[in-house]
Amino acid sequence: MNPDYQKIDEKHYLPTFKRFPLTIVKGKGSRVWDSNGKEYIDAMAGIAVNSLGHSHPKVVKAIKDQAEKLIHVSNFYLTEPQAKLSEKLAKLSGLPRVFFGNSGAEANEGAIKIARKYAHTHNRGGEVISFEGCFHGRTLATIATGKSSMQEGFEPIPTGFKILPFNNIEAVRETVSAQTAAIIVEPVQGEGGVVVAEVEFIKQLRKLCNEHNILLIFDEIQCGIGRTGHFFAKEGFGVQPDILTSAKALGSGVPISAILTKEKVARIMKPGDHGTTFGGNALATAASLAAIEAIEEEGLIDQAKEKGEWFIKKVREKNPGSIGIKEIRGLGLMLGFEFDMETKPLVEEMMHNGILANATAENVLRIVPPLNISYDDMEKVIEIMFKSAKKIKENA
Repeated sequence: MNPDYQKIDEKHYLPTFKRFPLTIVKGKGSRVWDSNGKEYIDAMAGIAVNSLGHSHPKVVKAIKDQAEKLIHVSNFYLTEPQAKLSEKLAKLSGLPRVFFGNSGAEANEGAIKIARKYAHTHNRGGEVISFEGCFHGRTLATIATGKSSMQEGFEPIPTGFKILPFNNIEAVRETVSAQTAAIIVEPVQGEGGVVVAEVEFIKQLRKLCNEHNILLIFDEIQCGIGRTGHFFAKEGFGVQPDILTSAKALGSGVPISAILTKEKVARIMKPGDHGTTFGGNALATAASLAAIEAIEEEGLIDQAKEKGEWFIKKVREKNPGSIGIKEIRGLGLMLGFEFDMETKPLVEEMMHNGILANATAENVLRIVPPLNISYDDMEKVIEIMFKSAKKIKENA
């Protein structure tokens, strides 16, 4: 890390991140460069954000062109790119109503709020069911859905949340009552270690929600926008939620999120029930439109599926057990490699060898590269993963 920038960061930024000693100054495609000029392959993509890689020309042009015309106005007024993006997402999702925000946590918070309004309108309580291993954000309501370690020191935690075992439909059946407003679930848990929901579990959640007029919320903040080999991960499960949340790759690095809903959900909302200053402004929606168009034009959804399968096949061919890999999980280019050791040291060793990756759930290496990453770069990621893991094992 550039020592001058590091001093500034340590002096002024709230100490909420345990940063790596790296100051990134430039990116192009699946490569980034630090302040010392060292080049890295980015297999993290800003945590599944930069699905088009860095500085994609179509997105860069859209941002430049829109910035010269109009960046922001209040949501008291409509802008052309916002209307176009609303229509585009409605067509892609089959969910006709959209609300734009700025981040994944904000989208999930809004989804919970909307679900409670719907429930109260239908004389139900406001409880929300979530699942062990989930991560829906770091606002007060979203940490209430997740693990207790994220809640410590922030009490009193909002009430009305119940956390159940993942992929356990019987636990859900036993918990659902007239007080249940919604069930929120990630089709693929990202922070939980890239754990894929069982198809039958998701289908039974849909059936249960239909029976009790409970809203089913899919959190596709990380697994959506082509990441799993479908534009939305829900397509691989054959289930339509009542509400779907999206962010991360939606703006290809420009902050934007979306709450997508069925018409029956939208009908209970009135002017003033929810709002945002920056959400869905002209610049963010123009960038998002360009990103979606690029994903479609370049066939990146199919590429995500094909490249993910190729990556797993290549890893299996190299005897993954020899470096401590216990299990390989994921869909498309959302991959998790569970090791028999903590993976933070592995991430650090890979970084020293020119690869940026991510450790999650203590012993899982998460690989979420740009969807347009080359096969040569993926080959290098695998090579360095094995090389780095072997070195750690030898020095243990």
